[in-house]
Amino acid sequence: MNIPNILTLARIAFIPLLVVLFYLPFDWSLPLAAALFGVAALTDWLDGYLARRWNQSTPFGAFLDPVADKLMVVVALALLIERYETLILTLPALVIIGREIVISALREWMAEMGKRGQVAVSWIGKVKTTLQMIALLVLLAFPPGHSLALVGVITLYAAAILTLWSMIQYLKAAWPHLSRSM
Repeated sequence: MNIPNILTLARIAFIPLLVVLFYLPFDWSLPLAAALFGVAALTDWLDGYLARRWNQSTPFGAFLDPVADKLMVVVALALLIERYETLILTLPALVIIGREIVISALREWMAEMGKRGQVAVSWIGKVKTTLQMIALLVLLAFPPGHSLALVGVITLYAAAILTLWSMIQYLKAAWPHLSRSM
């Protein structure tokens, strides 16, 4: 067990706390839930940086890191879908969740074929993730109707558009292998 893996496990441990903070009936609970989500997003960056810098990459960390990321994002999106109860937020949230399922399955399938490098993370994926984290941070911090919540929704749509774009790129890269397997 090393520090990058501990940070990844901490992200998973933050999830129940995020849910509890989100539902607490206090004025400070939403900003605190958003702050916790922000800390989790920073640990996502930090664990990868430290693993590379200290040469502490492990198979366990390589497996768990994307799982922790997706769990945190999906839980945050589920909380927000419930809070907004509208297509305006549900649509980009479902696009993001659906893409994560498709790309996770695609990466697993490509890894089984020894071609995982062909569906590696691209710069579009990194920009998408950054926009997604900013949107979720803002949407968790401010309730619907708040002027900054609109900024969060717009940013979430930008992330959803990049989500679709990156998914298309990944599928194009994998298509020669997919089409041969049909």
